[in-house]
Amino acid sequence: MRSSLNSPIKSFKNKRIWIIGASSGIGLALAQAWLAQGAYVAVSARRSERLLELSQQHPNALAIPLDASDIDAWQVAKNTLMTAWQGIDLIVFCAAIYQPERIWDVRSEQVRQTLAINFNSVYYGIETILPDLLTKGGGIAILSSVAGYLGLTNATVYGPSKAALINLAEILYLDLSPKGYGVYLINPGFVRTSLTAKNNFAMPALQTPIQAASQIIQGIQKGRFEIHFPKRFTLLLKIVQKLPYCIRLPLMSRFLK
Repeated sequence: MRSSLNSPIKSFKNKRIWIIGASSGIGLALAQAWLAQGAYVAVSARRSERLLELSQQHPNALAIPLDASDIDAWQVAKNTLMTAWQGIDLIVFCAAIYQPERIWDVRSEQVRQTLAINFNSVYYGIETILPDLLTKGGGIAILSSVAGYLGLTNATVYGPSKAALINLAEILYLDLSPKGYGVYLINPGFVRTSLTAKNNFAMPALQTPIQAASQIIQGIQKGRFEIHFPKRFTLLLKIVQKLPYCIRLPLMSRFLK
């Protein structure tokens, strides 16, 4: 059985990449890294000023402001992209919001907003771009999280949204891989961003967005389906995930307060 479930990519030079959620954090670090490698990178997010700043610094960057939770805005953004490039080689879904909360803190409006950005927007993007991928080729990368591996306190809405993305990525692979299209599932541990800055606990194996972007690009280049990092943290969670509930839940209750 081959270890790489997707075809390796020798170089990203001249590849056309569309990053959703590229105004900060991992998305921005990915954009900067791919631009440095000679790729053409379209950057989308709601904060248009940061996108325009990046596009002014890099001739290969294309700023396309987008509210990913707005289905109608997707078609407008895609039309802009296709007019400029006539196609894309890879779309990367990075847009996410996070609010640490216990179950008794959850409110319906926060649930709606989190699911709209973290989960629904990926379906909107796939619906919009998939016809072009199916006719011209390309790949889909989804930024999920190790928070989707297990039920974790404080990730009461964020965690289930990421677990759903893991499931969706597997389905996408089963549907699209036989047709020759790449599908990549990205599950980072803790990365220093505006989202994790909301946490009031020590985050083990914390990485920078630049470190995360490097791991992601290497994983895609090698053709991996799941790209998870840092291994010293993610492999431990994978072990805990496989424990029976009679062991796993008391263990997690002990360490997660």
